[in-house]
Amino acid sequence: MSRFCLTNDRLSTHRLALHRLSLHRLSLRRVGYVCALVGLVAVSGLSMAQTDSTTSLREAREAAETRDQQRLMGFIDDQQALASALEQARAENEDAQQQYEALQAQQAEQAQQAGELTERQSEQGEAMSGLLASLAQHSADIRNELGGDSLLALSEEALPPRLDNVEVLERHQLEDVVDRLAALTASTGRAERLELAVADANGDIAPQTVVRLGDFAIFSENELLQRSEGDGGLAVLPRTPRQIGALLPAYFQDESRVFAVDPTQGSVLEALAQQPSLWERFQQGGYVGYVVVALGIIGLVVGLGQYAYLVLVSMRVHRQRQSLGQLQTNNPLGRVLLRFEGMDKHQTSEALEARLDEAVLAELPKLERSQPMVKLLAAIAPLLGLLGTVTGMIVTFQAITVFGTGDPQLMAGGISQALVTTVLGLITAVPLLFVQTALAGRSRYLTHVIEGQASATLADHLETHAPAHTVT
Repeated sequence: MSRFCLTNDRLSTHRLALHRLSLHRLSLRRVGYVCALVGLVAVSGLSMAQTDSTTSLREAREAAETRDQQRLMGFIDDQQALASALEQARAENEDAQQQYEALQAQQAEQAQQAGELTERQSEQGEAMSGLLASLAQHSADIRNELGGDSLLALSEEALPPRLDNVEVLERHQLEDVVDRLAALTASTGRAERLELAVADANGDIAPQTVVRLGDFAIFSENELLQRSEGDGGLAVLPRTPRQIGALLPAYFQDESRVFAVDPTQGSVLEALAQQPSLWERFQQGGYVGYVVVALGIIGLVVGLGQYAYLVLVSMRVHRQRQSLGQLQTNNPLGRVLLRFEGMDKHQTSEALEARLDEAVLAELPKLERSQPMVKLLAAIAPLLGLLGTVTGMIVTFQAITVFGTGDPQLMAGGISQALVTTVLGLITAVPLLFVQTALAGRSRYLTHVIEGQASATLADHLETHAPAHTVT
């Protein structure tokens, strides 16, 4: 206020000085005009009349007065602007003064609170300060331990409060810490049904009813859940192990109390979840594995078809042996015997035997067909498996060359291909060998039956016609 009063006085002094300056200038001008008039009178005394000099002097004086009036009006206008600025400055000064007074009041209040806190802290003594420090450290340790991935800390209210910035321990803070620790301890051995937001495999978040078994597992009706790494929410486990998934619906519906608990906090579940299915294991073999399995399927189809044919032939041969008087052409024994009946019986026994062997040999290709093919596929399958092993190891060495041995997962693809193709080759070869052995045994049995029956028929013929040849 004093500053602005001083400014006003200065303004008045300045205005007075300007007024005096204008009067001084006006006086000087008037003196100048008088001097000029005297000069003009003196100069014009020789050339101009007295009347003309008086008129010019009046006009000049009037013009000077007009200019002075205009300048005076300009000064009056400037004074109004200065007055407006003065009023605005006074208003700002009042606002600043009010803020200053408010800050002083706030400072006084904070100083009073600080004094009270200091006084209370001094009253609590070192024992309470030590208790506060211990609670703050314990609360921070529990939050750091459980806040990351523990299933007990799904909400902020479940964790003990932070006491790092607390200077004076209040009673409600101590009770709050104790209550939350007790609640956490009780939750570790409790099965709870909760309504929480869960993110599915597509990232869509929706509220679901879930069951939490302490800090060991949390699941919905059909899937295991886990805490997300980012926001700490719940998300569906990428793959629920088949052994665990079979227990979830019954436990969720309160129809069973049997559930598998992972005491390693998820390590065993993660290992089970990473186990590939049969189809995924087959895909790890790559193109070599596909070829091995395709050849195995072809060999099995061909071998089983031939074995079914041999079984049918065995049944027909068996019926033919039961009725040798009615020879049929739908079985090799009937065709051999029919061909023997059509032979010239006047030939020698050696010729008849040779013709009969020829008829038996003519039936063997049908009985032994597909056996070479099955045997070949049974031999090729392990070799293809070995080829897959070699290519898988090449892939592994390439991964080691490029990425080093720091990450075993980069080498897992090549190793899996090497092992899976070997397994597929052996799995393919073993059944094919069994099929080939069964085919050979069945065809060999039929061959022996046909040969035996043909030999018996020839022997009967020779015995029947031998006396007649001797008499002749």
